[in-house]
Amino acid sequence: MLTQIINGKILTANGWLEGGSIILSDSKILEIANSDLPRVGATIVDVRGDYILPGFVAMNIHGGGGHAFKEGTQEAFDTAVKTHLKHGATTIFPTIYTAKIEKIYNSAAVCEEMLKEGNSPVKGLHIAGPYFNPKMVKGFPGAKDPDKEEYLKILSDISCIKRWDLSPELPGAYEMAKILKWKNIVAGITHTQAEFEVVRDAFDAGFSHVSQLYNSMPGFHKRGEYKYEGTVESVLLLDDMSVEVIADGKHLPATILRLVYKLKGADMMSLVTCALKYADFNGELEPDSDFIIEDGVCKLKDHSSLAGSLATMDKVVQVAVAAGIPLEDAVKMASATPAKVMNCYDRVGSLEEGKDADIVLMNKELEVTGVWTQGIRYNG
Repeated sequence: MLTQIINGKILTANGWLEGGSIILSDSKILEIANSDLPRVGATIVDVRGDYILPGFVAMNIHGGGGHAFKEGTQEAFDTAVKTHLKHGATTIFPTIYTAKIEKIYNSAAVCEEMLKEGNSPVKGLHIAGPYFNPKMVKGFPGAKDPDKEEYLKILSDISCIKRWDLSPELPGAYEMAKILKWKNIVAGITHTQAEFEVVRDAFDAGFSHVSQLYNSMPGFHKRGEYKYEGTVESVLLLDDMSVEVIADGKHLPATILRLVYKLKGADMMSLVTCALKYADFNGELEPDSDFIIEDGVCKLKDHSSLAGSLATMDKVVQVAVAAGIPLEDAVKMASATPAKVMNCYDRVGSLEEGKDADIVLMNKELEVTGVWTQGIRYNG
C-alpha cells in the first residue's frame, strides 16, 4: 500500500524540503521526492502546509495516561504508549525506576512480548537504578552499590535492556559500565556527586551518556575554602559524552537549555520528558501519594524537590524552540540524536529512504496534527 504525503515542509536528514512529497510503502519510507505529482496507486494526504518531521524518540519516560511502565502490566504499557504516541513519540524506551528487582522482570516480560509484535513503538527497556548514590535519591528507598551477581543475572535473563543508568562513583560502577558496553547497552550517569576525575574515568570505562543533566547532580560548588567543578561542568568538558535535558519548561530555565545547546550542540544533546504516569492524565492522584501536581509539574509533597515531569515529546520541542533553539535542531534533539544514543538510528530518527515510516506532523504553532508509526496513521 502506497501513501503519498504532500503540501508540507519536510525535514529531511539533509535539511528542509519544500514542494516535495514523502512516499510510504507499507511500514517503510519508499522515497522522498522533489515533486508532489501524484503517484499511481498512492493514497494522497494533503497536510496543508504543516511541518513533516521524523517521529520522536522518547528514551527517558516513566509512563503516562495514569499508568507507569514499572507496573509491569500490558494495560500499563498500552496506556502509556498510546498516551505518548499521540504526542509524536513513535519510538519509546520505557523507563523502569525501581529498587524492586521483580518489577524489572515483570516490565521486561511485557516489553519482550511487545518487541515480538514487530510493529510496536516500544524498542527496549531503560533501567534507572537501583545502583544510586543514596545522597542523591530522596524518596527512593533501596539505593545501593552495584551488585555484580544481581545485575549479571538480570542481563543474562533479560534480552531487551538497551540502557542502564547508575551513579559512577559507587564501588563496582566502572566494571558494570564495561560489561554494559560489551553488551551494547548504553551506560548512563545519573543521581551522582561525581566530579571531573570520576566523570572522566567513568567515560573511559564505558559511561557514554548523562541522564537529565543538571538534575540530581551538582554543579560548581564549594567545600571548605575551595571551589570544585561539579558533574555538570565535568560533563560539558567532555566533548564525546552525550547528554539529555528535561525540557519541560520547569526543570530547567530557557537560559540553561541555550547554554547546553551552545556547548554541546544538537548532535550531542537530547530532549527528554522524564514523564511520570500523570502526563496527559486528568484523574486524581492516589490518596497516599508522596507527590503533588502544582504549576504544571510533579513535586514531592514537602516541596523539597521536583519529582518528575508531566511533559510529552511535542512539549519538549515547543519548549526548546521557545528558548531560542531553531526548530530543525529542536526536532533533531528529539529524534535523530536520541536514536543515535540508543543505537537505533539505522531504523528511526530521520526521514530517509528505507527507514521506518515514523512521521509527525506539526502545524505552525507546533501542535501535533498527525502521527504515523511504521506506516500506519495513528487515530487514537
